[in-house]
Amino acid sequence: MSFTRSLASAWARTDSLLCVGLDPEPKRFPAAIAGRPDAIYAFCRAIVDATAPFVSAFKPQIAYFASNRAEDQLESLVDYIHAHHAGIPVILDAKRGDIGSTAEQYAREAFERYRADAVTVNPYMGFDSVEPYLAHAGKGVIVLCRTSNAGGSDLQFLETGGRPLYQHVADLAANTWNASGEVSLVVGATFPAEIAAVREIVGEMPLLIPGIGAQGGDIEATVRAGRTANGTGMMINSSRAILYAGKGEDYAERAAAAARETRDAINVARAAAASAAR
Repeated sequence: MSFTRSLASAWARTDSLLCVGLDPEPKRFPAAIAGRPDAIYAFCRAIVDATAPFVSAFKPQIAYFASNRAEDQLESLVDYIHAHHAGIPVILDAKRGDIGSTAEQYAREAFERYRADAVTVNPYMGFDSVEPYLAHAGKGVIVLCRTSNAGGSDLQFLETGGRPLYQHVADLAANTWNASGEVSLVVGATFPAEIAAVREIVGEMPLLIPGIGAQGGDIEATVRAGRTANGTGMMINSSRAILYAGKGEDYAERAAAAARETRDAINVARAAAASAAR
């Protein structure tokens, strides 16, 4: 099943728009697993098992694994998700952005080595930095558009053709690059007005929306700005607020409670937005 179809199925099956980011920091692990050679895998697997009933996607951030020489644990984790939580898409958050044969290798890394269903990419070098990922049929390509960090405005708000650069990226992604139907965009929850502007440009295209939880994005404003006509269209990501909701041996149970609470808050906002739209 293609990424977009798998995502739509997960939205419906779980009644959730929540994406849990997997950003493992060993120094924050509970004592029970700290120091184990497979600590990163063990921590993330427990989080995955605990939160899976409340999510529609998982998003491992590759830097947290690679910096700890744990790429093999990332491979095992993605395999585990596919085997034990089939139907929940895995997004590799890599933000790759090179061209030609180098981009082809990054695409192979994401889709063949790690078996991700989608990958985040940086479009700054243009379409030929995105195109190699589209050669992998059914795989999602999630293009950085309006990122959640404050410094994103340094470039993303530059005027080009009478509108901000991020809107030009959204237009290209939706209307020129998306021949496969598997392109999505990253738009940060910290900027709901920009989410609304992007939604106006791209129609029903899925949006990966980081920035709630630890970064302070507002759930109600995010849902109101980014929802599609059927109340979906978003992968609303939370990482640290869920991963580190607990510090003791009950960390997985605490993560599950945080994921449930976040899912429910998103659904309350969805219901309110649907009611207001009637």
